[in-house]
Amino acid sequence: MAESSFDIEVGVDRQEVDNAINQAAKEVGTRFDFRDTDTVIAWSGEEAIQVESNSEDRARAALDVLKDKCVKRKVSLKALDVQPEREVSGGRVRIDVQLVTTMPSDLAKSIVKDIKATKLKVTPTNQGDRIRVAGKKRDDLQEIQAMVTSKDHDAPLRFTNYR
Repeated sequence: MAESSFDIEVGVDRQEVDNAINQAAKEVGTRFDFRDTDTVIAWSGEEAIQVESNSEDRARAALDVLKDKCVKRKVSLKALDVQPEREVSGGRVRIDVQLVTTMPSDLAKSIVKDIKATKLKVTPTNQGDRIRVAGKKRDDLQEIQAMVTSKDHDAPLRFTNYR
């Protein structure tokens, strides 16, 4: 019988994040409390989002709208690494938000340790940016997935490449 496997990765669906950004920008453009504030929510590079407004409280409110839209699109807030707000030219305030896309090595080590502690007949392999879990029984792999999701990690984990 061939071995089955799956990967544990850190990341989110970029299309869902894009949809959340578009919905948040549309809401900010139509809401009364954002009128005449010139508030912008947009991509700033491949893995970064930029929230900018003419005041600190409006920038924070726009960030809250973005977070709300992410939750509605089922994008984990753990995927958003919010940087402190900073002042840019013209007295405007910018908040940069980075998407978390890499697995920290200490998190990978703790997940591998937890998997080995279950005593199931599976072999976790740390491959740097992901963890591959292989085993003969699919039931064991499903138990590992349930165990990993039950633990509260500081990263948006997802299971991919299920074979």
